Amino acid sequence: MAYVIASACIDVKDGACVKCCPVDCIYEGGRTLYIHPDECISCGVCVSVCPTEAIYEDVELPPAEVVFADINREFFHAGVSGVGSPGGADYVGPLACDHPLVAAFPARDR
Repeated sequence: MAYVIASACIDVKDGACVKCCPVDCIYEGGRTLYIHPDECISCGVCVSVCPTEAIYEDVELPPAEVVFADINREFFHAGVSGVGSPGGADYVGPLACDHPLVAAFPARDR
């Protein structure tokens, strides 16, 4: 089981979750943050600090947000960011790309 960042993070990217993640598994895309499902240890610390309540356990996603489990996983594949599994976001830094479904998401006022 891993945690998933859902739609409430798009165009917000508060970053409190990034700062508190003990395993550095939260990566920054262009419009949102993504949790690497293979690196997440399911500690739940990120959930407690997320001001937009955008983070869920993958099995607890609301029906309208279920697609974000795939979005978070696919972000790391060759066809999207190509990051793979580097073992921590610090090794990668912010990325300008997003999953195609996030890129197509209607823009929000900041």
